[in-house]
Amino acid sequence: MTDTKLKIAAGLERAFAKGGFAEPSVDDLREAADVSLRTLYKYTPSRADMVHLALEHRHQRYIDLLFTDLPEAPDRALSAIIDRVGVWMETEASHGCLFHSAVAASPGDQVLRDLLSRHKVEVATKAAIATGRQGYEIELNLILEGLTQSFTLHGAKAIAAAKRLAGGIPTHSNP
Repeated sequence: MTDTKLKIAAGLERAFAKGGFAEPSVDDLREAADVSLRTLYKYTPSRADMVHLALEHRHQRYIDLLFTDLPEAPDRALSAIIDRVGVWMETEASHGCLFHSAVAASPGDQVLRDLLSRHKVEVATKAAIATGRQGYEIELNLILEGLTQSFTLHGAKAIAAAKRLAGGIPTHSNP
C-alpha cells in the first residue's frame, strides 16, 4: 500500500469508527484522510470503496496487535491474545466491532459481508495456530467474539470470563 493510500485508509478508519457509516459526509471523510477530494476519489472512487479500505486497514491493525510477538507457550499465548482483545476494546472499539457495524449499515453489500467473514476466520485461524488449538477455530471465534460483544458491559470481568472459557479448549499436546 502506498503512503498516500495508507494515510487515506487510516483517516477513513478513524472517521468511520468515530461517526459510524452513515454520519460522516464526504467532506468529513476527506478532512479525516487529510487529502484533497480529487486524491480521495483517486484512491477510493465510491463511498463503498472508502468503507472497504478503512476496514482492510483496521483488519491489519487488529491482526498486528493480537499476533505480533506472542509468547511461545500455548496457554500464555491464548491469555495474551485475550488481554490484547481487551486492550483493543478499551482503546479502539468502545462501540463494538466496526466490521459488524458496517454490515449492519449496509446489509446487502456482499463485499462487506465477505470482509467480515474473512476477518473473523483469519483471527480464529491465527489464534488456533498461535495457541496449538487447531481444530478449535469455532470455539476460539466464539470466545473472542463474545469478549468483543460483552466487553462494553463487563470490562475486565469479560476478559477473566473469556480466559476461563478458553482454558477448557485443549491443545494438540493434550489427549
